[in-house]
Amino acid sequence: MTDRIQIHCYASLKPLEPPDATAHPITTGTTVGHLLSSLGIVPGQIKLIFVNGRRAAPETVLNHGDRLGLFPPVGGG
Repeated sequence: MTDRIQIHCYASLKPLEPPDATAHPITTGTTVGHLLSSLGIVPGQIKLIFVNGRRAAPETVLNHGDRLGLFPPVGGG
């Protein structure tokens, strides 16, 4: 059985959300950082990371059924 997670990219990151975002496959031990790299998202594009509604870091290991939320830096004035 393949582990799957949900990925939600917000605001300017939405175009980078994978087509299978509602059931994205991961391998055991995948970290948020590894996943971001595989999606072509560079660290400067991310301001906030949430896993299951809790603040997370790139080193956070993802597990089957996790919900990953990615938010960009917000500019304004």
